[in-house]
Amino acid sequence: MSTQPTTDGLRALLAAVLDAIDLPHPATIGDTEAYRAVLDRRAALAVTTARAALAENPDDYGWNADHLRQRLTEYPATGYRHCTDTEAGR
Repeated sequence: MSTQPTTDGLRALLAAVLDAIDLPHPATIGDTEAYRAVLDRRAALAVTTARAALAENPDDYGWNADHLRQRLTEYPATGYRHCTDTEAGR
């Protein structure tokens, strides 16, 4: 077991966490509730994954990133209109 994470594994984990929380903004105030519900679920997965990764072998960061990405498919950024879906966002 190495004491330092690999750069590739760490980058993959950071990218997966960013993918979890970097969602398209809601188009209107009416879309905010659905946006927040999706973001809350995805953020909870990211936090759980980050905590687990920090408690485990740093060599497994790549596995943690893959696992997070797989779990994120359960909570796609759907159910609300995105700001890019409106005329103002084009």
